[in-house]
Amino acid sequence: MKKKNHFKIPLLILVLSSVFACSKLNKVTDVITKPSAREVYEREFKERPAVFSRWNAEFIQAQNDSLQVNLPYAENGHFTSQLSQIYTYEVSLQNGTIFTAKVEKDSLDHRVFIDIFQQQGSALKHLESNQPEENSISFQPIQTGTYKIIIQPEIAAQTPFFISLSEKPAYHFPVVGKGNAAIQSFWGNTRDGGKRSHEGIDIFTKRGTPVVAAVDGRVSRTGNRGLGGKQVWLREGVFGNSIYYAHLDSIIAQQGQQVKVGDTLGLVGNTGNARTTPPHLHFGIYRGGAINPLPFVFNTEKIQRENLTSAFADNFLVIKSAKANLRQGPDTSYDKIEELKKNDTLQLLGSHHSWLHIQTSANKRAYIHSSLVAPLN
Repeated sequence: MKKKNHFKIPLLILVLSSVFACSKLNKVTDVITKPSAREVYEREFKERPAVFSRWNAEFIQAQNDSLQVNLPYAENGHFTSQLSQIYTYEVSLQNGTIFTAKVEKDSLDHRVFIDIFQQQGSALKHLESNQPEENSISFQPIQTGTYKIIIQPEIAAQTPFFISLSEKPAYHFPVVGKGNAAIQSFWGNTRDGGKRSHEGIDIFTKRGTPVVAAVDGRVSRTGNRGLGGKQVWLREGVFGNSIYYAHLDSIIAQQGQQVKVGDTLGLVGNTGNARTTPPHLHFGIYRGGAINPLPFVFNTEKIQRENLTSAFADNFLVIKSAKANLRQGPDTSYDKIEELKKNDTLQLLGSHHSWLHIQTSANKRAYIHSSLVAPLN
């Protein structure tokens, strides 16, 4: 008679308990350390580290890409399980904006990994990564400059996608019922025959229109003095920006008052040195000196998914003209980075209107106009 192995059940219980305990410990630790989606994904490859290393090597290599796009930008395409795909974009971001990178997918089963770097000379500084279960990331740049966005799907992802890169102002617009079109005098414009420059923007509207807090803060000063006439100063937090509202017809806020976004501070007028001009708000921001307030309040429209169509649904394309230029970005104004000849093949990564985001047989990523290629039969 065969003896029963009395050790199998206790051993199984021990193994399961160990796995459960490890998983529970990770969850507790993650609450404190807040690992990125990429870091959590790596845990799944403890038994297959070489697979993750190959995938992550593509991410490291993509940091050398220099493709450029202007905001807002959008791209659609298809993550394909049989192909290696990664998306890199250089963008110019300004202090005063909130940048968002988002990936919409038709399937909830496939993850994407989004990373933001800041260009510092010839080096890249990693700033942000998306969190697990998140398909977007938002970031408010402290410094105006060049930033690099890298988007990578998980291994064997298979789903249509829509990538959106956009920015919005960090502040609420300071004049009720108005927007970009009401801004008619800008930062840096000359004043007094060139003796000084305009340290703000002017927002024109009818007299008596409410002027509101662009951000939560404390009214640090009010009064009627100097070039600004009737004015309100709003301090954002303890060490934040000082926001200047000038040429008011009347002041409503009181010094020392705590205000929330949208609270009325005063009414538009033309006091001070604006007596000979139509009513408007002079809006300025100071932080160790004047800074350009336009990015803080200027709205930019996002590209909607339904407004972006794909020129091709094929994974591979072929050059159909005698020669074709590859560009650093999706327009002829971007630098030419390579020239291909007829019948050269390309892998399609995505589409941006009539421009295609592609990868060459030498694994170089670039943009090409859709009129220069055809599906590879």
